[in-house]
Amino acid sequence: MQPIQYGIDHLLRQAGNSKSIPLALVTNDAAATADGLLSRVALLREGFNLVKLFSPEHGITRAGEDGAPMQHHTDAETGLPVTSLYGTQQAPTSNDLRGIESVLFDIPDVGCRFYTYLWTLTHVMEACAKNNIPLVVLDRPNPTGALLTLAEGPLLNETDCASFIGRWSIPLRHCCTLGELALYFAATRLPGLRLQVIPVSHYQRHFISPNDFPFVPTSPAMQYPDAAQLYPGTGLLEGVNINEGRGTHHPFTVCGAPFIDSRTLLHAWNQLAIAGIQTSACSYKPGSGLYAGETCHGLKFTVINPQPLQPVALGIALLQTLLRLYPQHLTERLYPTVANPGGSGHLDKLLGIPNTWKTLQKRQPIYLSVNPYWETTMKPYLIY
Repeated sequence: MQPIQYGIDHLLRQAGNSKSIPLALVTNDAAATADGLLSRVALLREGFNLVKLFSPEHGITRAGEDGAPMQHHTDAETGLPVTSLYGTQQAPTSNDLRGIESVLFDIPDVGCRFYTYLWTLTHVMEACAKNNIPLVVLDRPNPTGALLTLAEGPLLNETDCASFIGRWSIPLRHCCTLGELALYFAATRLPGLRLQVIPVSHYQRHFISPNDFPFVPTSPAMQYPDAAQLYPGTGLLEGVNINEGRGTHHPFTVCGAPFIDSRTLLHAWNQLAIAGIQTSACSYKPGSGLYAGETCHGLKFTVINPQPLQPVALGIALLQTLLRLYPQHLTERLYPTVANPGGSGHLDKLLGIPNTWKTLQKRQPIYLSVNPYWETTMKPYLIY
């Protein structure tokens, strides 16, 4: 099997006369060539006229805390100015884009609707369309798999639940690359955008990292493949008073709270026979985040086969089990971020539907099926 070549690798080889035009790049330290050279450094070394950088949540170093504002600064690697798109602004302004003749976007994603890099892309798309500037998306694989049959809902309810962790209606686990979603959004929402997507070569939809290509840590809590695979489900715990593993070395693969009896929870959980994972009881003390310094008891998940894993269904089942066992303890959680300073309604924003907490309390079903709708919708925009 030939090694994957990313969009950035093809751009570096095929640029031709476009090297001389003033370029801006939306990126972070997760974006590198197949040889491991930071994309922005590689562009400069190849003689591209890169004059400005934009960074998403977590900053250009991908080290910023979840939800924390990032400041404008100068990039230590290149000496270029960095405009943060996760602080006082979420999109490039017309002044930011003055003199820029093309914008490049190169940021790895994890395939989950409430991961913010996708929505930074949409803000950049809107800014480029408004200012009539071409946008080039340098595509990358979806590390959690791109088989559309594995997509999981719900679809986002834009009327009630749109936010910076979900602006437009797509499934929670979308099973697309950012390049494919960019093509879809351009066709359906921004037809005036001059968009080019440079694809990944030697990539197939059934590939899952790290079995088929290297996993790239994308943020402080997204350091390992298991975290990314489980994130569309265990990330929902941010909406309730359960620690989701932040403040530990195992974010999104452990969860717990001081009021949980881990053996009782494990016994109830094992009755569900969730495919693709191995689960054990655990206790841990988060160093930061919810219950920092307190001993939490709960579960540790290990992905043993990502192909049959349905992480959103896992997350809903986990919330339902916790509420059944601990109805007097489990509550919704405020989750303040730059995009939602008050932190209210976070569970609805994560799942993408209104009244999630009441639905869970009433033990009503939450429908996760999105096919064949999603496969039919995305078919014209698929690259791989």
